[in-house]
Amino acid sequence: MSPNLAGALLMMGSMACFTLNDTMLKLTDGSVPLFQLLFVRSVITCSLILVLRGRLGALHFRIGRRDWGLIAARALSEVVIAYFFLNALFNMPLANLTAILQCVPLAVTLASLLFLREAVGWQRLTAIAVGFVGVLLIVRPGAEGFNIWSVYALIAMICVTFRDLITRKLSPSVPSMTVTLVTAGAVLVAAGLASLSAPWVSFGVGTGALIVGSAVSIMGGYYLSIQVMRAGDVSFTAPFRYTGLVFALVIGWFVFDEWPGWVTLLGAAIVVVTGIFTLYRERVVLGR
Repeated sequence: MSPNLAGALLMMGSMACFTLNDTMLKLTDGSVPLFQLLFVRSVITCSLILVLRGRLGALHFRIGRRDWGLIAARALSEVVIAYFFLNALFNMPLANLTAILQCVPLAVTLASLLFLREAVGWQRLTAIAVGFVGVLLIVRPGAEGFNIWSVYALIAMICVTFRDLITRKLSPSVPSMTVTLVTAGAVLVAAGLASLSAPWVSFGVGTGALIVGSAVSIMGGYYLSIQVMRAGDVSFTAPFRYTGLVFALVIGWFVFDEWPGWVTLLGAAIVVVTGIFTLYRERVVLGR
């Protein structure tokens, strides 16, 4: 299997895992307080990582100071993502939220220009501008559908962009399982401390099964999202991120009886097309 094909499959796998995680958490329907939910899920996730140690790759902590700084920044960004994303998830349709996150490849390209000083031509800058118009169609600021949860989704999207940029800067020698464990551990500690601010509640077997399923899915999503940044060309694998929108549309329709309006679908289509064009232009510029 070529590195690019492996990267494409890893990207689709990570999107499937994240969508399954979102679905299971949304199915809890707010029956468990957010921070308690995150803490319990993180305990299960960390336990699974330790049990599977060595089976999914190396797990050690012999890492340089520079990479530890990057891992810490990545873990912090994941804590912020968890808070804003899950609040948005419980209060807006799954497909709408996922559509907003499809702007990440465009945002990564823009952030590369602003913070990494990478060359970005006028074609890609135009595509980024058009793509953000698509995002505006999805969130519709000023319209009745726009609310604080749309803002939460946008904040989560910005943090995902920051997280992906950090991941690209990690040294190849840093084990993906170590990054996955530190990420899950950071969410565990932050959620555990925050959960002390509100009473815990008991939950049934059904909700417990959803939390366990969510933990397995998020571990897979964490691990695969790190692996995909290290397999194949980013410009080739990144468009497969958009399979997440397909997964969310299908699950939203069958599980939650949600189907976005035509304006949201138009905005999502604009974001996807401009994102793919941006990545195509990157391949042209790099001569690949």
